Amino acid sequence: MDDDSLQTLTRPDDATPSAANERNNFTDLVADWSHSLSESTASNTNDDPNYFANDSKSLVTSSHVHSFQVGTGDSIFAETLTRIENAQSEVLFVTCFWARSPSLEKLSKSLKILSRKSHHARDSGAPKIRVRIGFSSRSLFQKLLQTGSLDGYVYPPSEWVSKLGLPPPEELSGLDLEIKSVFVRPFSVMHPKFVCVDRQLVFLPSCNVSWEEWFEGCLSLSGPVVNNFIKFWHEFWGRGSGELPPLPPFQTKEDPVTTLNRRLSVVQELPSWLSYLNSTIGDTIPTVFLPSPHHVNPQFRPIPCLSAPKPPPTPLNLFLLKLFERAKFSIYIQTPNLTCPWVFNALLGALARGVDVDIVTSERLMILEQLGTAGTTTSMQVKKLVRKYRKLPIETPIYDTERDPPGHPDIRGRLHIEYYEPRKDAEKQEQEPVQSHLKLTIVDEEFVVLGSGNMDRASWYTSQELGVAFWSTDLAAEVFALVRRNLQGRLKLHFPKTE
Repeated sequence: MDDDSLQTLTRPDDATPSAANERNNFTDLVADWSHSLSESTASNTNDDPNYFANDSKSLVTSSHVHSFQVGTGDSIFAETLTRIENAQSEVLFVTCFWARSPSLEKLSKSLKILSRKSHHARDSGAPKIRVRIGFSSRSLFQKLLQTGSLDGYVYPPSEWVSKLGLPPPEELSGLDLEIKSVFVRPFSVMHPKFVCVDRQLVFLPSCNVSWEEWFEGCLSLSGPVVNNFIKFWHEFWGRGSGELPPLPPFQTKEDPVTTLNRRLSVVQELPSWLSYLNSTIGDTIPTVFLPSPHHVNPQFRPIPCLSAPKPPPTPLNLFLLKLFERAKFSIYIQTPNLTCPWVFNALLGALARGVDVDIVTSERLMILEQLGTAGTTTSMQVKKLVRKYRKLPIETPIYDTERDPPGHPDIRGRLHIEYYEPRKDAEKQEQEPVQSHLKLTIVDEEFVVLGSGNMDRASWYTSQELGVAFWSTDLAAEVFALVRRNLQGRLKLHFPKTE
């Protein structure tokens, strides 16, 4: 790793808190966030899903993390689909975009394998393996013509081949399979992406089922947080289906988590794009589940002199704002696009307090979509951020009272911005990611947020999103190291922190 990458997340010597203070940092953050959520109960009660509106404590949980990998969506699904093929009772598969692609071909193959396995298990009296697939966007016509109801559209078996590119029903007859799409016009796409296997193991990828060869990431996790994923799925994607049926006993002695850990333990040499998170093995990580319901009203304000409206007070939005507000020395953000005005305001506030801010984003990704949903682009907003940053005083005087002279000046934090670009020798390599699509936030080397949410206006105002926050210095260090190692040769410096 280059020296500059290492400097991005370096805790100052005098910023190392005691263990007790670290615990209080997490406790205080969650308490502050919970209080803000409670003040927004009336607003959040109107959302769908809204089960958390009166019970923010239900979102605070814990988890065990197993592996984190980066790569293209196709390479990430190769690992995830292996776990799907090992499912014994149930697979919940949620994504946003669905397109004919190598990823879809791999998924189809895995479903056929799972169907055959289910047929064999039924010989001993086991029920069909239950598979539920949910997505939001398949084509422009689908979004224009499909029902806007949150009940969505359930695809009959007769359309699995023609519209979805899946195998014919007779090749999937061993599965209790249902496929649903939900989209609410004009802009409310359901953006979460996760896979839950046998209600024990969850994969949290940033990629869709599509042909896009982008730089992606995926975390595998288990533990109590899995129940939050199941609750979220049941409240939204499983609406109208009644209570979740109990799962039958496993047909083999190993559950999905044990199988995954056993596989990880025998690997001798890791590829450069994969981390098995050895430093967190056995750790119970404090975790916050962060749903962000969709909103139909984009709250556009076309008159430039009007300030941007507050984004909806969803658990994810509020948590990120609290993280930025409470950051002590560093914020690292990797996001496909960066057009949310409230994110910029929060980052400028952190910089003014002396917090270093490092951003990795894309210069030209989905330009038309950005213009349609935000009226601006990432590159335009990044230039605006740099202009405002340069106007910040290098030292901000702090007054104990209005009459006291300034003392203990706050030194302006360092801003560092890089654009993702494919490696120059990409022609010679297979599956070179051409854009960055990873959504990652690391604050003070201890808080990690992964999920579907971008730092753009669409994610903050209209799309349904899902994030998960983890409090772990070990996880932060391993995820950061893996990401930065794989970004080498793929970054173009836009604004150096030395300026």
